[in-house]
Amino acid sequence: MAGTAEERARYWQYEELPGVDLLRARYIRKEFVRHTHEHFVIAAITEGMEVFHHRGSDQYAGAGALALVNPDTPHTGRAGVPEGWRYGAVYPAPGLVAEIAAETTHIRGTPGFVSPVLDDPYAVALVHQVLRAADEGNALAADTLLRVVVTRLLRLNGGALPRREVRTAGARTAARARAVLEERMADPPSLQKLAADLGSSPFALLRAFRDAYGMPPHAWLTDARVRRARRLLDAGTPPAQAAVAVGFTDQSHLSRHFSRIVGVPPGAYQRERKNVQDARSRLFLPSAAWYDRQLSQTRTYTPTAEESPTPPSYGTPSESGSPSDSPGSPSG
Repeated sequence: MAGTAEERARYWQYEELPGVDLLRARYIRKEFVRHTHEHFVIAAITEGMEVFHHRGSDQYAGAGALALVNPDTPHTGRAGVPEGWRYGAVYPAPGLVAEIAAETTHIRGTPGFVSPVLDDPYAVALVHQVLRAADEGNALAADTLLRVVVTRLLRLNGGALPRREVRTAGARTAARARAVLEERMADPPSLQKLAADLGSSPFALLRAFRDAYGMPPHAWLTDARVRRARRLLDAGTPPAQAAVAVGFTDQSHLSRHFSRIVGVPPGAYQRERKNVQDARSRLFLPSAAWYDRQLSQTRTYTPTAEESPTPPSYGTPSESGSPSDSPGSPSG
């Protein structure tokens, strides 16, 4: 299977789900470097297995499980079996998750996920129903099902995130170093120069930065550059210009790191953003095909009325949509 299957991915937005990114992918040889997300990661595995390093240990998410990562939490990603893994993911903004938690749970404080892996085939099916509804342009279904799955996951695996407080001198130094790197992203100083300017030693700064942000300064800077490049691409900046603006040498340099963090190349990412902008002037209505598919896939599982006013199908959802790039490309 691993020798004949193709890697493919689509990373997009649906204009009726503001603040939410969507992904559908099949990866075999793909390896995500250590990185973070500004949004929550809710990844629903339907085939194979994903392994990701999270808070000091490897986590394994197989078919029927979800990989759950809180915002600004360093993690990696790779295949756990030779045939790779297939999954769909939603990336809701922290504000949206907080809004849902306040309305449907008793969590006090900033809500988040307690365990990085949760076995819940029904929630996996819900995530894929969100993606399918977005594909079909069914805003009511997409928004409803997204809120249902976030509520379910918070009730099963939610809690208040610990507050991050800068208490030590090392943590304060790390925060100052981060501010310098953000300001000088396109022209960062060396570790020795940065440490000297902050009144520290290179290794002391390195240890403090790792403790505070989960990765060394150079890895954090690459992650931050990709984040800023995404904002520029969202605003319509050509990939070549975005690459130089954030400190990469050229577009291929940006593409290499962008693909290893986001999952698709910057060109494919920006095309999907443009599609969303173009679609805002068009009216989306639920299609007959969408309703037919819901009826044909409905099974016996019946969630409570509080959980889901429109129960989705159970089982492995079908994958629709075309890949963002040619088969076998390192796009994803």
